[in-house]
Amino acid sequence: MLNRYPRWKYIVLFTVTFISLLYALPNLYGEDPAIQITGKKGSFADQQSVDLIKNTMNDHSIKYKLISMKNGVVTVCFDNIDIQLLAKDIITKRLGEKYITALNLVPSMPRWLNWISARPMKLGFDLRGGVQFLIELDINNLIKKNQNHTINNLRDDLRKHNMPYNTIYMNKSSKTEINFKNFHDVSNALVYLRSHYNNLLLKNSNNTIIVSLTPSYINKLRENAIQQNIYILRNRINQIGISESSVQRQGAEYIIINIPGIQDTAHAKELIGTTATLELRLVNTNINPILVSKDIIPFDSEIKYMSDGKPVVLHKDTILTGDHITHSNSSIDEYGNPEVNITLDSVGGDIMSLFTKHNIGKFIATLFIEYKDSGLKDSKGHSILLKNEAIINIANIKSMVGSKFSISGIKNLNAARQLSILLRAGTLVTPIHIIEERIVGPSMGQQNIIKGFQACLCGLIACTIFMLLCYKIFGIISICALLINLIIIIGVTSILPGITLTMSGIAGIVLTLAVSIDANILINERIKEELYIGYSIQQAIRRGYQKALPSIIDSNITTLIKAVILYSLGTSSIKGFAIMTIIGIMTSMFTAVIGTRTIINLIYVNRETNRLSI
Repeated sequence: MLNRYPRWKYIVLFTVTFISLLYALPNLYGEDPAIQITGKKGSFADQQSVDLIKNTMNDHSIKYKLISMKNGVVTVCFDNIDIQLLAKDIITKRLGEKYITALNLVPSMPRWLNWISARPMKLGFDLRGGVQFLIELDINNLIKKNQNHTINNLRDDLRKHNMPYNTIYMNKSSKTEINFKNFHDVSNALVYLRSHYNNLLLKNSNNTIIVSLTPSYINKLRENAIQQNIYILRNRINQIGISESSVQRQGAEYIIINIPGIQDTAHAKELIGTTATLELRLVNTNINPILVSKDIIPFDSEIKYMSDGKPVVLHKDTILTGDHITHSNSSIDEYGNPEVNITLDSVGGDIMSLFTKHNIGKFIATLFIEYKDSGLKDSKGHSILLKNEAIINIANIKSMVGSKFSISGIKNLNAARQLSILLRAGTLVTPIHIIEERIVGPSMGQQNIIKGFQACLCGLIACTIFMLLCYKIFGIISICALLINLIIIIGVTSILPGITLTMSGIAGIVLTLAVSIDANILINERIKEELYIGYSIQQAIRRGYQKALPSIIDSNITTLIKAVILYSLGTSSIKGFAIMTIIGIMTSMFTAVIGTRTIINLIYVNRETNRLSI
C-alpha cells in the first residue's frame, strides 16, 4: 500500500505522545503556598522540629495540606496565601531565631507523578513572581583592599632593595604615603617604583611619595569584580538549587538578581548576600602570652580569636585565600568529626606545596572571614557591613601539602556542609549592598500566565476555524496534530533541566504553533494540486507529502538558524523566546509531517473512497 507506515512508526508516535502527556500533567495542578523551615548557622531541622510545628498548627487551629522533611528542611503546604502568612508568623515566634522560616511555592500534584520524577515547567520571574534585588558592589572596599596589598608589597620591596624610609601608611583619602629622610632617598625610590609598578600613580611632595591607583587599573578592578561576582552569585544560587534565577549586570557597578518563587526577602538575602572567605596564615608562636594579653605584638602580626574567644597571634601575610579553591565537600574523618575537603587550582597548589615544604613543624591557622549586615545605614543609605573573623582550625604542618587538604574543627556536619557549599560556589570579590528589593507576588505572575494561555487559546481557535473552513476533515487532522505538538512542547519543557518558561517563551510557543499550521497548509494544498492534476487519492496523498516536505524543511531550518543566533547573542528574555522556538520547531516537524500522515494513513489505508474531504 502507498500510505501504510511500518508498525514501529505508529508505536514511536503514540509512545512519544503518551510520555509527553504524562510529563505535561503536573502543569495542571499548579502550586501550593508553603513554608520552608531550615537551620541557621549550622543547625538543622529534625523530627522534634516537625512534631513542634504540628503541635503549633493544631494549637492555633491552622489547617495544612502536607508537612514533610527532606535533607533537614521542613516543608508545610497550605490551601491559600492567607493561611500561609498567618502560619509563618506563628511558627517564626515559636521556633525562635535558631531557624529560618521562609515563604515559598511548591508543586501540588499526586504522589504517583513523583514516582516517575515528573515536575511542572519551571516558571520564570515574570510568571511565577518572586524577589528582585538591585545590588551595588562596594568598589571602595575593593580599592582599600588592593591598597593594603600594595602597601605590603611596597614595604617588602623597599626593604629588599635597601631603600630606607621612615613610615608607610594609608591616609584618609585611601592613598598610600611613604615618608623618607631626604630628597636623595625619595629620588632613588621614585626611579625604582616607576620602573616596576605600572598600575600606580606616584607624586613627590616634601620628601613624601603619594601613591594611588591609576584610573585604568581601577576600571579594570571594577570590571573584573562585576564579572566575577556575577559568576559567583549565579553559581551560589544554583548550588542552593534555584536554577530558574537570573543574575545580570546593570550599569557600571550594579547587578540585578531575579529569584522566582521566593516570597521571603530575608531568606533570599541570606542566600545571596553572604560575603565570606578563608585565609590561611602562619601562627606566630614566638610571642610571650603576657605581651599578647597587653596587645603588645610585632607590626607584622595581629591578634585573631578562636570561636571560643581564645586569642591567637597570626602573621599578617596571607599564605592562601579562598580565591584559589576550585572544589570543596563535607565529610567525616576517621575520628567521626566533620571536616571540609578542599581542592585548589594549580597556582594555589604550587603556593601550598612550596610553603608547607619550607615550614614543616610550624602551625598554620584557617581564618574564616564573613561580612554581615549591622542593621545600620551609612550616609548613602547603604547597609553598614561588619567584618566578623574567627579561627576555625589550627594545624601542625607535618609534611608537604599539595592541592588537596582538609579543614577540621567545625562544630557539626551541617555547618561543614554549609561551609563547603559557600566555598564551592565561590567567594565574592568585594562585599555587596542590596540597595533595592522588590517582591512580585504570585498573583501578578498568575495574570501573566492567564494572558499567555489566552493568547495560545485565541491562536488555536483562529487556526481551528480557518482549517475547518478551508480543509474540512484534513483541517481537523491538522488541529489534532497541533494539539499533540502543544502537549509535546509542554512535556519536553517539563522534562529538560535548565529550561525556564517566561512570557517571551510563551511568545515562542505561539510562533511555533503558527509555523506548524503553515506546514500543514503546504501539505494540504499540495494534495489538492495532485488531485486536480488527476492522480488517485492514495497517490495524491503520497505525492502531496513528498513535494511539500522540501519546502517545510527549508522554512524550518531558516527559522531554526535565526533562533540559534538569537539564543547565542541575546539576553535572558530573548534566550527564553529562542529556546522555546527551537523546541517548537523540532516538535512541529515531527507532528506536522509524521503526526498528520499517521492519522491520515489510519483513516484511509483500508478505505475505498472516491473523494477526499479537503
